[in-house]
Amino acid sequence: MKTLRDTLHRYVDTGRVPGAVALVARGDDVQVVTAGSMDAEGTAPMARDSLFRIASITKPITAAAVLMLVDEGRLALDEPVERWLPELARPSVVRTPQAPVEDVVPADRPITVEDLLSFRAGWGFPDDFSLPAVQSLFTVQKDGRFPQDWPDHDTWLGLLAQVPMVSQPGQAWLYGTSSDLQGILVARVSGRTLPDFLAERIFEPLGMKDTAFEVPEAKRHRFTSAYAPSPDGSPQLVDAPDGQWSRMPRFHSGGGGLVSTADDWLSFARLLLNAGEADGRRLLTPTSVTRMISNHLTAGQRAAATLFLEGQGWGYGGQVDVTASAPWTVPGRYGWVGGTGTTAHIVPSTGTIAILMTQMAMESPTPTPLMRDFWSAVAGS
Repeated sequence: MKTLRDTLHRYVDTGRVPGAVALVARGDDVQVVTAGSMDAEGTAPMARDSLFRIASITKPITAAAVLMLVDEGRLALDEPVERWLPELARPSVVRTPQAPVEDVVPADRPITVEDLLSFRAGWGFPDDFSLPAVQSLFTVQKDGRFPQDWPDHDTWLGLLAQVPMVSQPGQAWLYGTSSDLQGILVARVSGRTLPDFLAERIFEPLGMKDTAFEVPEAKRHRFTSAYAPSPDGSPQLVDAPDGQWSRMPRFHSGGGGLVSTADDWLSFARLLLNAGEADGRRLLTPTSVTRMISNHLTAGQRAAATLFLEGQGWGYGGQVDVTASAPWTVPGRYGWVGGTGTTAHIVPSTGTIAILMTQMAMESPTPTPLMRDFWSAVAGS
């Protein structure tokens, strides 16, 4: 792990990130490297159990929750979601992606559960953020790094229903919005809040004791400060431990609302590698896990989403590599990145789990140099 350690310390020592936790597991062999500090001031060293805002690596967990309801027969993949999300029963779609938001046509079919899982529901972000319908979506799909700014689920869903979709259901991969819709779907189908459902059905069985939508005061000494790069590249404080996650938000974001640790995400990753079983208890069927970590996009859909996917595919809640385009891209590799500076992937063919937690935000959908160097170090180890 010397290369990985050198990589992390190079970024910390040059001030590009305040700190980092890297975890690489192959079977029972788990190696963890920590570097830097909990904050830019260096008040406490980074630790293995440090808490991070994990942002979009929340998405695979939310997808797993939906699939649990599918496994129970409470949902079907081909079922229209309007039964549970009636606000979305009659969505409109812009006539062409470039059309103004007033130039709309009705959706040609209902949105299904599978559309939400595969990010082909019709709402979300394409490569071109300047499209009128996308600009309209930005007024509803707010920055997930500030959860206290969001309204409650019902209010948000009502606002989303007024925004025309970018594409017809099933036609295009569009980033982001579908995971928040999945979270609302889980809550409405289960009759529980999303935090309660995830805690009971995923976090408690897997021993994910630090994963939640808020950080109680007793744990804030382990909670990292969050930063974004300033114009000169130095860390600029975005959120402190007593800030956005100090209380439960009104909106429980299935797309990026969780706080977690490297070891907690390791437990979830092992569930996927073990075909849905944990400590002799089955949480997901093997069929659901297989669908979750398999590509569902056509070549054309992948080609239209190069900003986010860089030519790779998408399963449910995460990217699926389909080509060996880089040293770390192995066909079948599944996982995702988080806008707060996190990444988590599994490689089923080798049984490898690779998790990186930092508190320096991404500036675009493109993975950061540190993320790529981390993946490269893991691939070469």
